[in-house]
Amino acid sequence: MKTNTLDIDRRNFMTKTGSSLLAATVGSSLALSALRAHATSSAVTQTNQTQSAITPQKALQMLKDGNSRFLQGNMFQRDWMQQVKATAGGQFPFAAIVGCVDSRVPNELIFDQGIGDIFSIRVAGNVVNDDILGSLEFACAAAGAKLIVVLGHTECGAVKGACDDVVLDNLTQTLAKIKLAVKAVSGYDSNRTSKNKRFVQAVTDKHVEQTVERIRQRSPILWGMINNGKIGLLGAMYDVHNGKVTFM
Repeated sequence: MKTNTLDIDRRNFMTKTGSSLLAATVGSSLALSALRAHATSSAVTQTNQTQSAITPQKALQMLKDGNSRFLQGNMFQRDWMQQVKATAGGQFPFAAIVGCVDSRVPNELIFDQGIGDIFSIRVAGNVVNDDILGSLEFACAAAGAKLIVVLGHTECGAVKGACDDVVLDNLTQTLAKIKLAVKAVSGYDSNRTSKNKRFVQAVTDKHVEQTVERIRQRSPILWGMINNGKIGLLGAMYDVHNGKVTFM
């Protein structure tokens, strides 16, 4: 019986192709499993031991790394229910974020943090009053957080309201705290309203700077911890256009 060379070549081609596809599939599956395993193991739920080992400088780097992962779309995978159970008996966050109530700036997401990682204090215009100061004192002096970040953001509606001298019931008192920054920003005489984006951003930057200083001045407990190197305090700015946090 004569062997058809074309049939042999076809069988050889199919065998090699099938083997290559199988190898590629297995390789891809193993790589994906390894990636998932790495991501899951990297998302550590904070404990008393891990929190104690974190310095203010390390806490800052953890936030920078988290925002970098957020920007790259390479956020850690987390077992949320595991974190719920792991933190049920106590919390050990490494940082406290004073941010705006703006829905575009979810602190845990933009810093890629999980349950029990950070204290998230949110109020319109990231202003500070006695209640916020008390919360920060609890976060650092009582609960062990190592870093305070005052997080402003671009296109802030509260800042724009302060620039335009908006009056609206209780919001008026909130905006009054931001108006201190409006007054402190010089220049822009041709247009000192929310229509001037450069002016609004200058006020936003100044407001973060003033809020950081206000925390130093109004909380002896936190000021003492800062002087002793137990905690860090700094400002940052989140860009709603691209997701990037710039530390000031």
